[in-house]
Amino acid sequence: MAGKTTAGPDDDKLTKAQMLGLAAMAVGVLIIANDFTALSVAIPAIEKDFGVSLTTAQWVINGYAMVFGVLIVTGGRLADMFGRRLGFFVGAAIFAFFSFIGGVAPDIWLLLASRFLMGVGGALMWPAILGMTYGLLPESKKGLAGGIILGAAGFGNAVGPLIGGVLTDAASWRWIFFLNLPIAAFGVLVTWLVVPKEDGTRADHKIDFGGIAVLSAGLIALLLALDEGTDLGWLDVRIIGLFVVAILALTGFVLVERRAGSHALVPRDVLENREFAAAALAVLLMSALFFAALLYLPQFMMKRLDYSAIEAGAGLLPMMGLFAATSFIAGPLYNRLGPKIVITAGAIALTIGMFLLSRIEQSSPYGDLVPGMAVLGVGVGLFYSSITTAGVTALDKSRASLAGAIIYMAQIAGGSIGLGLNTAIVVSNPVLADGIGTAFLVDACLAIAGLLVVVFFVGGKFDREKLEGITHYHRGHG
Repeated sequence: MAGKTTAGPDDDKLTKAQMLGLAAMAVGVLIIANDFTALSVAIPAIEKDFGVSLTTAQWVINGYAMVFGVLIVTGGRLADMFGRRLGFFVGAAIFAFFSFIGGVAPDIWLLLASRFLMGVGGALMWPAILGMTYGLLPESKKGLAGGIILGAAGFGNAVGPLIGGVLTDAASWRWIFFLNLPIAAFGVLVTWLVVPKEDGTRADHKIDFGGIAVLSAGLIALLLALDEGTDLGWLDVRIIGLFVVAILALTGFVLVERRAGSHALVPRDVLENREFAAAALAVLLMSALFFAALLYLPQFMMKRLDYSAIEAGAGLLPMMGLFAATSFIAGPLYNRLGPKIVITAGAIALTIGMFLLSRIEQSSPYGDLVPGMAVLGVGVGLFYSSITTAGVTALDKSRASLAGAIIYMAQIAGGSIGLGLNTAIVVSNPVLADGIGTAFLVDACLAIAGLLVVVFFVGGKFDREKLEGITHYHRGHG
């Protein structure tokens, strides 16, 4: 009782140290999210500098995303075992060091290796940042943590193409990498000063190396098959072999996880939760859309409309700006309308947006792209934060961090696989716009499948009272 009598409103006010710590966490998320999108407008410059094809250059984005997505759950486990603060420091050091190596890389292969290893650093940083952000805040402000992380991630994704375009045009794409160094240093310094050390580590956790290895092998084999199939031919024995390895590895992953028991990368109680599995599947199906639009819309703008890198970055604003803005209002909408309505609305917007963009033609002006980009941006903002919340809350609270990491892994893995599939379609067509249109149409069909999963399996049932409340609200304010 004594604690209750002494507690007051002032106890919930954030101190300067807490606010500075939150700023450091937001900056950490910002550079991770920015690195997913900033290089999308620099791909043509990288192709030109190193004399490589698009199928090779796109691994600058795909490799980073794939490694990050595969290892993020492992990053969460390591943070639990050895401390989130330490996990963040190690991840930031890896991220910064290989950002520098990427910036000075003399050839495409060292650049790609650097991007893969930057993905390792990001996978260590992200879950550590999530844990430290929640730890910094008083109990009554825990909801603020999710808003800060998702808002910073959305902002980082949104400004990435603009920052990348400015640096590519004004200096070189290499400065996209160099920019990470002072930002990472700021995050580490502030975290060192204001984030307290954990009381101890949880050494009872074991790392599921078998699960990580099998899942990684399956995803890498699948992506290599999609990447090389256009050059070698889909019936080439090497491509067929890669597909066989991918199927066997991904099937074996389920068996390995069952044998790993409580130490599995994805424990049985998580695998057997139908609503959580449905949320992850919906994310997996939808994630090709955003990655594909992020890579191929700038390609069309620069190669067909003769835009500069900075113009292409600005050209993505209808999508990225609405994505960032919608991300900030998705939470209040989720609380007011419930998961089913918001997630379904986001899935519908994603589907419609991609169908609109799939109508792209070689003679299409920029204005024809804007409606599709705008609708797609709204869909991304509504869908991802809301389905993450629905997936996390479908499991026990003790699984919250793991659940969030798995949903994010599904997003990145789905995006990586989708990007490989899109690239295979685009490069097999001699007309750029026709290839992009076909790839986007395939993405729209995947979105329909994701929408059906959402409608039937995610977020419970539609709440008629809330739907009627919306109608009455609009009538009353007509």
